Amino acid sequence: MLDFVVIFTKGGIVLWNSNESGKNYAACINSLIRGVILEERNTESKYFEEDHLAVQFKLDNELDVVYAAVFQKVIKLNYLDTFLADMQTAFQEKFGGIGHQERLAIDYEFEQEFRLVLSAAEAASAKQGKAPKAMRSYNESQKSKKTVASMLQDDKRSVTNEKRVNIQESPPATKSQPSSPPRSNADIIQENRRKLREKLTPTKKAASAAASAGLEAKPNNDREKERAGKKPRVWDLGGNSKDAMLLDRSKDAPEDAQLQTINNDLVGTMQGSIRDLDVESDSDAADSEASDDSEQEQQEQQARRALTRKPKSAGLLSYFKGIVGAKTLTLSDLQPALEKMRDHLISKNVASEIAAKLCDSVATSLEGKQMGTFDSIANMVKEALTQSLVRILSPKRRIDIIRDALESKRNGKPYTIIFCGVNGVGKSTNLAKICFWLIENDFNVLIAACDTFRAGAVEQLRTHTRHLNALHPAAKHNGRTMVQLYEKGYGKDAAGIAMEAIKYAHDTRVDVVLVDTAGRMQDNEPLMRSLSKLIKVNNPDLVLFVGEALVGNEAVDQLVKFNQSLADYSSNENPHIIDGIVLTKFDTIDDKVGAAISMTYITGQPIVFVGTGQTYADLKAINVNAVVSSLMK
Repeated sequence: MLDFVVIFTKGGIVLWNSNESGKNYAACINSLIRGVILEERNTESKYFEEDHLAVQFKLDNELDVVYAAVFQKVIKLNYLDTFLADMQTAFQEKFGGIGHQERLAIDYEFEQEFRLVLSAAEAASAKQGKAPKAMRSYNESQKSKKTVASMLQDDKRSVTNEKRVNIQESPPATKSQPSSPPRSNADIIQENRRKLREKLTPTKKAASAAASAGLEAKPNNDREKERAGKKPRVWDLGGNSKDAMLLDRSKDAPEDAQLQTINNDLVGTMQGSIRDLDVESDSDAADSEASDDSEQEQQEQQARRALTRKPKSAGLLSYFKGIVGAKTLTLSDLQPALEKMRDHLISKNVASEIAAKLCDSVATSLEGKQMGTFDSIANMVKEALTQSLVRILSPKRRIDIIRDALESKRNGKPYTIIFCGVNGVGKSTNLAKICFWLIENDFNVLIAACDTFRAGAVEQLRTHTRHLNALHPAAKHNGRTMVQLYEKGYGKDAAGIAMEAIKYAHDTRVDVVLVDTAGRMQDNEPLMRSLSKLIKVNNPDLVLFVGEALVGNEAVDQLVKFNQSLADYSSNENPHIIDGIVLTKFDTIDDKVGAAISMTYITGQPIVFVGTGQTYADLKAINVNAVVSSLMK
């Protein structure tokens, strides 16, 4: 029932294999190595699928080998876990004493042991399948978990828990009080009329009180004012049709175009490639602040810093301090520390699913490792986690916008970038930052206002265009207008506007086209279909997803559904999905950098830009080592 069984190193060198079907399974095993073992993804289930095949595998960190069994996906084999564990034990007993240098130079004769282990596993599975289902013991039942005290009924407690209702009975009439004679209906009606008459006629006391308070009749002029009616209130921000000319912002006013006194300190600061993000640690920040003070203040700050550092002295690695000594690490030894590490990662804004997979990755790389007497488990954990994080954050392909834009310019077509994302993450603001960076590198840019839904979206881009042209006027660039805005107003088709903008840029020899789109939630099917249509019709060079650094688990849902929608609603065989990520509001999260891990893990795409402030120059590139160090604190 097993088509292919193989033992190979983590680098992909096959040590031994058994092929029952005679087919070639190299492509399936290579996909397993690339997608799971090297990336350390989905390591919890030790299960991998490709087409109609399934692979169950087991890692051996002591010998640095992998045991894998390939079978048809429709077949359910319950004995595979036991079979792989027994095969690992048999392989270690026969070849465990061979040195690392000699392992690749010998022939592995393992056929006889493999047959024995396979037959034993199949026999045990068949015996277990034929055996009748055992009755559940008393200790496994729910009744055994109940205590004797919970079965006894406490009469006192039941009495105290009952609601008490105090009923006050009216005292019985005494004999000394004579009972009133019964009244007729006429008497009752007469009494009610008298009470009503007293209510309607004012008493003398009320009339005297009104006179003493000075309530007199109003003069004739006040009565005339009341008859004239109430005047309408004039609101501060109100207006009518006469004020429409003053409130019309669809065209630039003459005073808006004259921005000669704008701050020019930003000009020339963004030339070349984007600078890396610097995430400063707490100790470095404290030391830099203390260096400017006197010696006495330095000693006081160091003492205060030592007191505050005691609860979190070693950060994440302090969870593994209890694991010491020369021993072989097992999963039970690492489990308590891994749970604390998972909570630590979640507190750093890593999505819970991604945090669990990172912990599984560390456990997989450490399980079965032999520790020396003087080896530090903290260093081993740090190295394993750092390798996993660097592998996740390192892009599979590098996105060099300047190089690609120059190539498109040589080919005579504009380089097109589409920005998409949910509402309020800063798409238009970061589009303006990237536009400023491109202008600094001598590219003229056309901004396509395809957000035809949000009120003020076009006016916002018009303001950015005016400011950017004031920073880089045409006189400094041989008469070229560096930024232009292509807009068609509101309520139009975004895909059509983007197509017209790209054609206009091609005709006027504009270098780069930046397409701003409306924010949309990932569950809104009509808007996601519209975005898929915009990308399919215009075929951009780059699709950037703009996301906040503040989100945690929501980042996973957003990216998965955006990618899924772009793939599902496109009629192309190879749909264009998200190419890169722009992470905004990174200056508001301190050291909670987990959103970068979550987004990159889900898409496998790089973080191209990081927004770190409110000015045009606050645009950085991701620094893997800085993010990892912040996550380890």
